[in-house]
Amino acid sequence: MMAKTPAKPRKPAKPKAPAKPKAPAKRSSSSGRAKSAKEQATDAFLGLLSSPIVAEIVAAAATAALASLAAGGKGKKGAKATAKSAGAAAASAIMSRVSTEIDEIKKAAKAAKSKKGA
Repeated sequence: MMAKTPAKPRKPAKPKAPAKPKAPAKRSSSSGRAKSAKEQATDAFLGLLSSPIVAEIVAAAATAALASLAAGGKGKKGAKATAKSAGAAAASAIMSRVSTEIDEIKKAAKAAKSKKGA
């Protein structure tokens, strides 16, 4: 059998450098601090996306585009022209729906103003 070699004496441990302070975690806006412009824009955009009117407008545009694509069929027009006409139909549907909404808002505002004045 081989003789064991004596264990080497351990070096004393080096003192660790003090830990760098970590950046404080971002607090949610509910903590009372003011929201940054970016946070406000994000909240507004998400609110807009979750609104029912946006869903209706997107549905109308998609329906118009699909109808245009179906009507285009396999005619003499190329795929590019068919896609352009589908986009135009979608844009037209969006414009129609938005103008209808704006007219309804104007009517409601006018009615509220006339009630307030009476």
